[in-house]
Amino acid sequence: MSNNSMIAIAAVIFLVIFAPRFVKIVPPGHVSVSDLFGEINPEPVAAGFHVVNPVLRWHDFDVRENTHKESAQVPTRDQLQTKVDVSIQWRINPAMAAQIFGEVGTRDQAIAVYLVPKVRSLIREIGTSISRAEDFFEEETRNRLESTLKSGLVAYLSPLGIDIQAVLIRDINLPPVLTKAIEQKKEREQAVERQKAELERFRTEQLQQVAEADAKRQAAEQEAIQIRVLAEARADEIRLINDAIANNRAYIQLKSLETLEAMAKDPAAKIFWMDSNSVQPLPLMHLGERPN
Repeated sequence: MSNNSMIAIAAVIFLVIFAPRFVKIVPPGHVSVSDLFGEINPEPVAAGFHVVNPVLRWHDFDVRENTHKESAQVPTRDQLQTKVDVSIQWRINPAMAAQIFGEVGTRDQAIAVYLVPKVRSLIREIGTSISRAEDFFEEETRNRLESTLKSGLVAYLSPLGIDIQAVLIRDINLPPVLTKAIEQKKEREQAVERQKAELERFRTEQLQQVAEADAKRQAAEQEAIQIRVLAEARADEIRLINDAIANNRAYIQLKSLETLEAMAKDPAAKIFWMDSNSVQPLPLMHLGERPN
């Protein structure tokens, strides 16, 4: 075998073994930090294809947004412990990946060293400003907890290369003794509301009964007025008739004759006498008969 053949074979073997070290492909959503014999390059490499120094070592960092969930016992001024579950949306600052690698190592190590202890410390610190554990159920307290946590984390973690996107309260678990007291309080409030509803129903029924009684009273008053008007009209009619009789003797005589005519038609009619000199000549009936 000639020397040229040997050189060609050696070149192929070299390329097969060492060619991949001349190329660095950084996946999407990542940056890569390089170091040469322990000296870290402060400029990370962005996602994509790169031709690089084959003797460099590479360390990929995921810089996509991620969520860290944390639970902590929060003491309040009433000396009760409340469990608070929070979700923290965060990401590695790509420009500071080299700093993070040099100070703590990987991304997970950065979270364990920087984020977790600070979250727990801030939660406990905020708890000392809350008077009662049950205040955690108030919207104002929740909003204050979220905003204070976020501002504290941003101020502390941004210089360290971790960007905080949002802080959300997932759940709040009050102490069992307080939970039971709140449930009993709610039961009492519900009982009071039921009593109020019953009293309101009774009040409505009473108002309806009063309205019905008032309607009946008004109807009775209208009926009484109507009866009084009819009575007055009847009295006026009788008075007019009496006045007419008193001022007209012929009317009485006419009525007397009509009466005699009606009696004359009676088969059992008898003889009747009339006093023609009387002002009001009326028949004298059944004279001489003895009472039974």
